[in-house]
Amino acid sequence: MSDVNTQFAQAQQDVQQLPERPGNLTLLRLYALFKQATEGDVQGDKPGFTDIVGKYKYEAWAALQGTAQETAMQQYVELVESLKSGATS
Repeated sequence: MSDVNTQFAQAQQDVQQLPERPGNLTLLRLYALFKQATEGDVQGDKPGFTDIVGKYKYEAWAALQGTAQETAMQQYVELVESLKSGATS
């Protein structure tokens, strides 16, 4: 396993142990980076207007279209590290 994969796996554990819950925009960013890192570009149909949360998640993931999976992993790790240090909420 490469170094970024190890860091990504650790960040997935660390995000569960954060002292306080991040804000909604940060949670969307975490979700989108995780999906891009694990599955690649967005797939499937965009949820309808009645599924507001699903729509926002889809749009956040779609915004990362074309981002390399390894780059998304690194950005996820960096975001979790900033959350752990209290730099972002």
